[in-house]
Amino acid sequence: MIISFIRAFILYAVVVIGMRLMGKRQLGQLQPFELVVALMIADLASVPMQDIGKPLFNGILPILALLLAELTLSFLNLKSERVRSFICGSPCFLIEHGKINYNEMKKQRMNLNDLLEQLRSRNIPNPADVEYAILETGGQLNIIPKAEKRPATPQDLNIAVPKNEIPITLILDGQINHKNLQAANRDITWLNQQLKDRNLRAEDVFFASLDGNRLDIQQRERGEGQ
Repeated sequence: MIISFIRAFILYAVVVIGMRLMGKRQLGQLQPFELVVALMIADLASVPMQDIGKPLFNGILPILALLLAELTLSFLNLKSERVRSFICGSPCFLIEHGKINYNEMKKQRMNLNDLLEQLRSRNIPNPADVEYAILETGGQLNIIPKAEKRPATPQDLNIAVPKNEIPITLILDGQINHKNLQAANRDITWLNQQLKDRNLRAEDVFFASLDGNRLDIQQRERGEGQ
């Protein structure tokens, strides 16, 4: 029992580290060769995890070999356009200037119902309203509506808008993030004064963020974190 637990833990750690080395992309954003590697790694890890009669190294070695192959292909993808085009393919236009490209859809084995469904999911019921529909190499469909069908922007209306700023988390679950505090050009004295003005301590705060010059604070509920 203990041996099975230890083997499972080791294999789990190896797979997690391996997937972490592959990058931070979501499953739907993986290239075909990356998805194949992920599936094969999961299958290889399950065999020595179930059969304790097989040496653990026999399960880890092919996983490491697959990771090495994946990292090599990823490096080649970064360095060579030809390799990237051969392995990952190229984006293709399913709709151009409001007209559906049936030959490209047939080549990509995508039927009209699938295309219309994805258009409707983006509130575009009519393909004629689409300037371009691009099927990316990872399988995502990106849609660019025609200019007259796009929502108006402040730039179109000549409206001045304030500069967007990302809210910076200063306190999370009672813990002060000193790195973020420094990035916000604030110091601990300023934060303590802000808390003191509200009769609070850092331990009393569940979440606090700085949005521009506005400090938003959410207090802990009674019993939280205790």
